[in-house]
Amino acid sequence: MKLYNTLTRKKEEFKPITPGEVKMYVCGPTVYNFFHIGNARTFLVFDTIRRYFEYRGYKVQFIQNFTDIDDKLIKKANEEGITVPEVAERYIKEYYTDADALNLKRATVNPRATEYVEKIIDFIKDLEDKGYAYAVNGDVYYRTKKFTEYGKLSKQSLDDLEAGARIDVDERKEDPMDFVLWKAQKPGEPGWESPWGVGRPGWHIECSVMACSLLGETIDIHGGGADLVFPHHENEIAQSEARNGKPFAHYWMHSAYLNVNNQKMSKSLNNFFTAREILEKYDAEVVRMFMLSGHYRNPINFSLDLLDQASSALERLYNAMSNLEHIIESGNERELNTEEIEMSNKLDSYKAKYIEVMDDDFNTADAISVIFDLVRDINTNIKEGSPKTLAVKALALIKELGAPLGILQKESRGALEEEIEKLIEERQQARKNKNFALADKIRDDLKERGIVLEDTPQGVRWKRV
Repeated sequence: MKLYNTLTRKKEEFKPITPGEVKMYVCGPTVYNFFHIGNARTFLVFDTIRRYFEYRGYKVQFIQNFTDIDDKLIKKANEEGITVPEVAERYIKEYYTDADALNLKRATVNPRATEYVEKIIDFIKDLEDKGYAYAVNGDVYYRTKKFTEYGKLSKQSLDDLEAGARIDVDERKEDPMDFVLWKAQKPGEPGWESPWGVGRPGWHIECSVMACSLLGETIDIHGGGADLVFPHHENEIAQSEARNGKPFAHYWMHSAYLNVNNQKMSKSLNNFFTAREILEKYDAEVVRMFMLSGHYRNPINFSLDLLDQASSALERLYNAMSNLEHIIESGNERELNTEEIEMSNKLDSYKAKYIEVMDDDFNTADAISVIFDLVRDINTNIKEGSPKTLAVKALALIKELGAPLGILQKESRGALEEEIEKLIEERQQARKNKNFALADKIRDDLKERGIVLEDTPQGVRWKRV
């Protein structure tokens, strides 16, 4: 299995620290609001990577944190006249509501920053003792220039980073690129006792501490969105490796940006969507199908038209599954003939191809193409009268290949049949009312979905084409 390592800018063979196990840390949400569709892409990408590792037989320790103390939470609490913990608790619950709706597997642990304050303080003290941190009036900063490899993840020198960064002007810093590890308490803010006075953790330190505490000083994979490469992940490396004296993560993985209607998502452009808003209009499997139809390292463009296309594509796959269920229900138990034996063997080749493309840096786009090729072949070669055993194998394979992507796991036939029967009933009523335009429209809409109606003396029948 190969994956692209942001640290080396190349694909590398995956070699876990412990054979058969994956220690994986992915940066989670700052819980002050609902998460948006850009966040959703990152969460879906790493959920799929985790699922695929498990499909390939690995035991995965998957850690995703909640940032529950931060300037954004403090601002939200002040706006609403409630406490920071109340804000955090509310939006952690909302996160789980939306994450569950998207069929994201629950993390092994979702640690909260506030649960690790004592360990964060100890971590910062270690950095101070080693000369990597210094205190100024209750704040503690990290000496970036002391860590000689600073910039190795973003592939920029300190001088380049300093020239291109938007730096908070603070004359108390020894160097403009130094970043905060501990913030002195301001009036009305939450705070914890520390050797430097009452204060709270900076943003970057929490992930270093939680990853180390839960997974060890060196982990297999650290992931997140591309926007976290600098400064967040760069700073995590500097903190962790200065303190522990060993590599923080062997592989760094980042999912690319999501644009909306070919523009960067922004509330000012009125193209900002939360995951919840989209899930009110589209099934979670449609969202997953769309998000995974591009490679995770490539930016994707989000639009409602593209979601509609994903919905239609998913429906074609479910139609094929429904056909197979119909063949299975017919119960033809005969032996396979020569052509059917060849088709059975061919099914195995699709599984091999799927594993080949997913083993190559989790190429979900090509994996979905493999599933469509599989279904096309099934539609051509497994039809009414085919043996039940062949249909059972084909249906099981579709579900098996869909599972790591979080799609194609529903019982297809029942829901689809119910919907079609309802539309047929509406068409019959329209004909009785002499509303032939509506009756024809229902017939044509069903035909576009691969459903053909036949008016017989016994009533209306339907079949798939």
